[in-house]
Amino acid sequence: MAYPLMEHLIGKGFLYCGKYYRVSSELTESLQKPVDIRIYYETVRVKDGVLLFVEDHLQRLVNSVKGLENFPVDTSKILAETYSFIDLDGIRDGSVRIVLTKEALLIHQADINLPSASQFENGINTSILNWERKTPNLKIFRGDYKTTVNEKFKQENSHGLPFELVLTDNEGKLYEGSMSNLFVIRDGKVYSAPDNKILIGITRKRVMTALERAGLKLETGTFAPEELDPAKDAVFVSSTPFDILPVRFMDDYEFDSANNGILKMISKMYQEYTSEYIDAAKRALNG
Repeated sequence: MAYPLMEHLIGKGFLYCGKYYRVSSELTESLQKPVDIRIYYETVRVKDGVLLFVEDHLQRLVNSVKGLENFPVDTSKILAETYSFIDLDGIRDGSVRIVLTKEALLIHQADINLPSASQFENGINTSILNWERKTPNLKIFRGDYKTTVNEKFKQENSHGLPFELVLTDNEGKLYEGSMSNLFVIRDGKVYSAPDNKILIGITRKRVMTALERAGLKLETGTFAPEELDPAKDAVFVSSTPFDILPVRFMDDYEFDSANNGILKMISKMYQEYTSEYIDAAKRALNG
């Protein structure tokens, strides 16, 4: 299914094949038209002028290309052009999308739906969608999936519109978010779906580091919604744009995830690690 190279464009301009264009350029409209080619992409968070965990994003981009086409990917060039772009556009905090095809490289600032302070504090509303991913470890645009997800986001549950969708496999087991990785805290342990069922998220990798710092380890396991105990279990998601978010509602299931002690510790360890990364990146950028 055809899909555009550029979506959710914000900012003053974009970089296309090494050249900077203003958003008023005629090229903008053509890049927002659907094309029937394979598109690979990464959305990288910019925090205090630093591309957060960008080396992991670029490696995943390489892996995605190798999984389907295996054309050369110059990560050093992409990194340099992305930093050049955030300087040109004056981005200190936000989200940058790196879009790659066999013929072109597009870099632009993306308008990402971020949670409110209340959602960070109390947890988010989610809806359940049955969808078994194809080649989950490869991050490419899939038109049928995007269309289904977009339609589901427009449907309210009893708590309003969902901030995120939680995917179930064909056995009814929760395994991933539509734009995030999913975790369950149960009986003092933290669970995630097997690696071969999910897109290995960049933030998920850092969550695992936070778990280690908290003296925990990640267990492999999936659960159907009805198997969880809302009174004791907690659910959270992780993603590049918003780090770690507690889940309060999953359709008609309600969890007190935001007040879970283990989740609070994981979030604290994650924020400490992120701050260390940003400080180190700034020192490297400043020579």
